[in-house]
Amino acid sequence: MITSAQIRAARAMLGMDQRMLAEKSGLSLPTIQRMEASDGQVRGVVDSLVKVVQALEAAGIELIGENAPSSGGGRGVRFREPKAPPNP
Repeated sequence: MITSAQIRAARAMLGMDQRMLAEKSGLSLPTIQRMEASDGQVRGVVDSLVKVVQALEAAGIELIGENAPSSGGGRGVRFREPKAPPNP
């Protein structure tokens, strides 16, 4: 499942604003805003989520699920669990 942080990060990597993502995905601006405002995983109509993912992928973004391998090449950024600070 896609998270709101992934959508925001993908847009930032592409230099795309919410309005542009709405146009490319065929969704309304308020729908994109609601998706990005949600905490954690985006909740919404599955068809709308698919449209957002397809629009981002068409623009060159690969969305990677938690603990999933990346299927493509190229540069990327990925969250990981933070390391514990060393004990003094």
